[in-house]
Amino acid sequence: MDPILAGLSTSLPQAKSVEQLTRPLLEMLGSVTGLESTYLTSIDLKADLQHVRYARNVGDLQIPEGLSVPWGDTLCKRALDEGRMCTSDVSSCWPDSEAARALGIQTYVSTPVRTDTGMLLGTLCAASAGKHQIAPQAEAVLKLFSNVIANFLERELLMEQLHAANVQLMSYALTDPLTGLPNRRALYEELDRLQKRALREGGSVLVGVIDLDGFKGINDTYGHQQGDQFLQEISRRLAITLRTSDMLGRIGGDEFVLIGPGPALERGDAGPNGEAVRGTAEEAARTLEDRATAATIGKYQLGDMAVPYEGASVGVVAVDPRGQDAEALVRLADARMYEIKRARKGARTIH
Repeated sequence: MDPILAGLSTSLPQAKSVEQLTRPLLEMLGSVTGLESTYLTSIDLKADLQHVRYARNVGDLQIPEGLSVPWGDTLCKRALDEGRMCTSDVSSCWPDSEAARALGIQTYVSTPVRTDTGMLLGTLCAASAGKHQIAPQAEAVLKLFSNVIANFLERELLMEQLHAANVQLMSYALTDPLTGLPNRRALYEELDRLQKRALREGGSVLVGVIDLDGFKGINDTYGHQQGDQFLQEISRRLAITLRTSDMLGRIGGDEFVLIGPGPALERGDAGPNGEAVRGTAEEAARTLEDRATAATIGKYQLGDMAVPYEGASVGVVAVDPRGQDAEALVRLADARMYEIKRARKGARTIH
């Protein structure tokens, strides 16, 4: 047992992955058992499959890595169900196993790999095409290695769960829960990146503010649930009109912001307040403004009612990023949006 412990003391500190841990353990397990194939499996109970993750083969019997077999047909499941750890006569002990017959397994020993809570992760196995007696020491080593691998796998599983939780938390932190769009924080972070890119490349930044005229009336008339449905549909219609390089986000109850890269600025394009008021940058702003406005106009199915909507007030500006922070850029777009809103009110009053 001393050489085994010495091998463990060398392998464990160096292992950075399950594979780096398992490969030397399979070598040691082969030496202890005298069996030509040693392997680690994982078990997917939902799919009813057992997968061979890592294998060591030094004789005629070949247990291929990546092999998947139905869990119900495996020797591992039969051994677990019967509480049997090993046999040197597989063909007599479990004659109904097609997988064992196909692989030519005659001697077999395995132990489950479980978490501290008893969850079955896989099995650690050794097998041979010939008949061998398995010594008690070999069974003890198999159990020892199984515990070592289980602890490593459990730690790996915990790290994966922590990573997934962190990703989910970050998603929550950057996403508006109602619409699934980026929230204020995500928008301003992206706007900061767009500014830096525009400064490097001599380009402009397109910033738009969208205010849903009449939204309070929709809420009051049809209820907040239908109001939420309206916001979700507005979000969907706006999102499909944008370029892949644009970002749409919700920053308030009925207020949305869209941002994206704008055309290159020519000398003299920038206005006194940082707004790029001439040339192709201005044309790009008006195009995006018109497209976003048109996307919001139409009928909306709110419950049993098809409600006509005359569209939102949309203001888009193409801005020179020099000397401007994200808040200043949004304020410029907000001012443009209010110009549009006043013009729309004036037009309705005349008519």
